[in-house]
Amino acid sequence: MRAARPISLALVLALAAPLAACAGQPGAQAWAALVCTTLSPWRAEIDSLTTRTQQQMTAGTTPGQAKENLARLFAGAATASEKARAGVEKAGVPDVTNGEAIADGFLTSLAGIRDAYGHARSGIEALATSPADGFYGEVGKVVQQLTADYQQSSLDTTSLESVELRQAFDSLPECR
Repeated sequence: MRAARPISLALVLALAAPLAACAGQPGAQAWAALVCTTLSPWRAEIDSLTTRTQQQMTAGTTPGQAKENLARLFAGAATASEKARAGVEKAGVPDVTNGEAIADGFLTSLAGIRDAYGHARSGIEALATSPADGFYGEVGKVVQQLTADYQQSSLDTTSLESVELRQAFDSLPECR
């Protein structure tokens, strides 16, 4: 058996140090960067889905087509929201005062948004497509409920009790 070369040992030690540092709680800047990097594509996806939903509400499609498209859009939003929630969960707990409560607030908010889209998808799938006028009226009610549920789940980052996190969110380009 050959002895390990000194260069190999140095490489292992060089790689192990950053990994060990990752095991602890991230500081405010690191955590905010991770969260914003996770939420940026989610926001873009939600914006896109919202625009497509609005287009679907005014498009000249049959109720069956609208039902299928809206259910798919809401399912996509629920999936995107869960992916964002999982990414924030992966970021861990920031090493700041009330870090656990703050991280939990983000996770709870994203779970609520995911659930709001899931309920909207279920609501759309449960609708009868005939008569058409009745269908579109009921779609409006589902979308109103989605809006209410979404707003109820939103997290206002200005109410964070961590000065360090507030400064990090305000200063990082990933968060703009």
